[in-house]
Amino acid sequence: MAVQQFRLPDVGEGLTEAEVVRWRVGSGDPVEVNDVLVEIETAKSLVELPSPYRGTVAALLAEAGQTIPVGAALIEIDAGGEDATPPAVLVGYGPGDAGPNRRRRRAAGNPSTAQPAVDTVQARAKPPVRKLAKELGIDLAAVAGTGTHNTVTRDDLLQHVSVPESTAAPAQDHTRIPVKGVRKATAAAMTTSAFTAPHVTEFVTVDMTRSVRLVEELKAEPALHGTRVTMMLLVARALAAAAREYPDINASWDGAANEIVVHHQVNLGIAAATPRGLLVPNIKNAAALSLPVLAKELTTLIDTARAGDLTPDQMSGGTITITNIGVFGVDAGTPILNPGEAAILCLGAVRRTPWEHKGKVALRWTSQLALSFDHRLVDGELGSRVLARVGKTLANPKWELLLS
Repeated sequence: MAVQQFRLPDVGEGLTEAEVVRWRVGSGDPVEVNDVLVEIETAKSLVELPSPYRGTVAALLAEAGQTIPVGAALIEIDAGGEDATPPAVLVGYGPGDAGPNRRRRRAAGNPSTAQPAVDTVQARAKPPVRKLAKELGIDLAAVAGTGTHNTVTRDDLLQHVSVPESTAAPAQDHTRIPVKGVRKATAAAMTTSAFTAPHVTEFVTVDMTRSVRLVEELKAEPALHGTRVTMMLLVARALAAAAREYPDINASWDGAANEIVVHHQVNLGIAAATPRGLLVPNIKNAAALSLPVLAKELTTLIDTARAGDLTPDQMSGGTITITNIGVFGVDAGTPILNPGEAAILCLGAVRRTPWEHKGKVALRWTSQLALSFDHRLVDGELGSRVLARVGKTLANPKWELLLS
């Protein structure tokens, strides 16, 4: 019989560690090849790891919530009498062929494979003292014993009761949250971006009344049935069109090669608030998509992000990003660039405000747009033209989107 050890594989994202989110199996469970063993969270996505072996789970070697490095042992599987060798695991496809990496089965009762024992050590005290502690509602483990072999005496118990509250340990007035997974990756990315790329942010206030009306019209359009039609759809279309018209905004800075890389496809990033934290998946080649297809892709992407089912491909390759803080009732902000991108557009709340229209002051739907850009490769003229183009499109969406 052979006990095989499965180690955390490199999931192909250039990452060095992952967090164990949820085990799908437990000790003693039977597993087949390609059965999902565990869900892990990398800095980019949730990934399901399939079993490379057929057999019975001998031991789980990492706990849910634990962050482990690539190559660390995850699980041991008893493959029975098979002379199994650990195949390479291609995430999403299961095991393939690889060289041997055999491990001898652990002897029965080995502490490393046994379930952790429950700590049953109790404070030493005589029965009368234990009875008094019970009557007083005191945990003997919290009382310092001064008797023989640290036995808790009656005097120790009474002394513990008479200690003023002021000398007791103060209650914690804060909570510490471990920084890991998406939050850790986001913190590192934002710090790098903020202190590497010289940010410039420009603002423009736009009359969105026609866009608001168009959104209502599109909700009744059969071609958009089943999709989420919101202002974000028109903003996404407007930015993709502007990036195609001004391709230098759809670029990145390659400091190692001392070059500016202009991307031929607009891979539109959508900043999404999810239970796991801020994620920025992207829609590939968004500028080439029709409005119905873009609406479908946008809906699917946001739903997938919130469900925690994004793939590494959806999380990589973005070239320009949109963030929507208007959904929180916020008017404007200065967004930080997604690393590797030259610009990010921020959509503020759409509100009814007094506005000059056709020579008169009237209540109109308005919103503030903000464009942050990397001043190393985007100058003020280019940034201004792109922001103005997006604003012009949203002010007169039917005509401008038809032209684009």
